Amino acid sequence: MLSHRLKQHVIDGEKTIIQNPRDQQKKDHEKAEFEVHEVYAVDVLVSSGEGKAKDAGQRTTIYIRDPSKQYGLKMKTSCAFFSDVKRCFDAMPFTLRAFEDEKKAQMRVVECAKHELRQPFNVLYEKEGEFVAQFKLTALLMQITSGPSALDLYKSEIKVQDAELKALLQSTASSKTQKKKKKRKLPRLQRMPPVGKH
Repeated sequence: MLSHRLKQHVIDGEKTIIQNPRDQQKKDHEKAEFEVHEVYAVDVLVSSGEGKAKDAGQRTTIYIRDPSKQYGLKMKTSCAFFSDVKRCFDAMPFTLRAFEDEKKAQMRVVECAKHELRQPFNVLYEKEGEFVAQFKLTALLMQITSGPSALDLYKSEIKVQDAELKALLQSTASSKTQKKKKKRKLPRLQRMPPVGKH
């Protein structure tokens, strides 16, 4: 299972984080360094079994457009479907249920998937009786620390001479020592008697 870097209109970027790789996958996986302001979709899968999910041939209804592929579709219905997907979803994943007629969408997606213009998100299965949990989160990498401060590198010839100012600089600005402001009491409003009929 891979976690991918996200970019605008790209959910499976070139930088990846591999989860529980085999020896060959470790060798093949390209190492990448994290940088500030990168966004990742962190995908965590946990299984009580071996963790080897397989495609059982179940029909999928979720697809994604592959913008790198181009092909001249033959059927008019497939062309109309392709242009609808391009207009509404661009390069983001979509479900066939988003279309008015799901049955027609299932028929129209066949030619697009056959020529790899649409990539299916296949349904994967673990062995029967095993439990699987998936957690997915989006993480934005931010710099929250600036590293150790090196105040001893900076020297000044000017020093504070006044003893009161030195004492004030050594003290802390704690909020507990400040006096609390008293709340001003508002006058109570008297209820007006109900207006009667004249």
